[in-house]
Amino acid sequence: MTALPPLARFGGRVATGLMDVTHDAAALDSRGFWAVVADFGGRLTCARFRDVRAPPARVGRAAHWSGPRPDQWITSLDHGAYTAGVRRIREHIAAGEVYQANLCRILSAPLGPDADAEALADLLAGRHRAPYAGLVRLPGYGPDVVTASPELFLRRTGRIVESGSIKGTGRTTADLLPKDHAENVMIVDLVRNDLGRVCATGTVTVPDLCAVERHPGLVHLVSTVRGELRDDARWADLFAAAFPPGSVTGAPKKSALDIIAALETAPRGPYCGGIGWVDADRRRGELAVGIRTFWLDHELGRLNFGAGAGITWDSDPEREWQETELKAERLLSIASNGTPATNATPAPAT
Repeated sequence: MTALPPLARFGGRVATGLMDVTHDAAALDSRGFWAVVADFGGRLTCARFRDVRAPPARVGRAAHWSGPRPDQWITSLDHGAYTAGVRRIREHIAAGEVYQANLCRILSAPLGPDADAEALADLLAGRHRAPYAGLVRLPGYGPDVVTASPELFLRRTGRIVESGSIKGTGRTTADLLPKDHAENVMIVDLVRNDLGRVCATGTVTVPDLCAVERHPGLVHLVSTVRGELRDDARWADLFAAAFPPGSVTGAPKKSALDIIAALETAPRGPYCGGIGWVDADRRRGELAVGIRTFWLDHELGRLNFGAGAGITWDSDPEREWQETELKAERLLSIASNGTPATNATPAPAT
């Protein structure tokens, strides 16, 4: 497949004319419009584009997408391994090592040689609208990323910064349990502490706690944390304080990350990282948590997607497995042009 030109799309913006790429967050305090992808492992890619405009009035490329067959998806953790992981996290909680940890699995399928991230993004835009949908295509600098994220990681307007953590997922509000509310409050405390490291004393507030948001096929509990950055705080400081997002790690964050590393068998990549844009000239930016996110690895010929759940002492292993199924089923169905079996085949041992 001939490499397609670099491109970024977020909301009403299309960015073209790639100028430079860096892994240094300090660039985000310079000049210009930047597309940003931070993978869960901490690798940051910032791409500055010359031309930013509204998307042209044209027929989308959705019809050009040809996804994998539903039976081609494999999973890094099958049902047995995932539910065993939930039980292991509960043992860590009982031992007082962690209060909550997010356990994820990576689903993967063959990627066709002519697969186009823009076509997949158009397909999702037509069938699964999301508040933080985006596309970043940087040939030679990593996988193409297509996100239908419902979750705000960081929004910055001048000195004001806010985060909108999701914890608690169900098909309807009747599925939301006290466990979901407790989990949300735990992560709110974590995010308050994260932002408190770079915000002026006394400015961190919680304007919304456990608000119900409705998205295609499911509902979420969402809480907003807001603060005013110190005068000396830069984007690099904000990333250092807040990354990786608390809602997809756990509390305490360091302990949760250690547990995740021991239990998960595949790297998360852009999934659960941060994906978005920064307008350095206007001191504004918006990054989503990289959930409901596909990444197209053309080098390996794989289409990848992640799904996970937050585990607490009250977690039921089977219910947590079903939550990962719920989060994956609609989007994998769209990507496969059919109805996938999200209870995918276990990935072969390596």
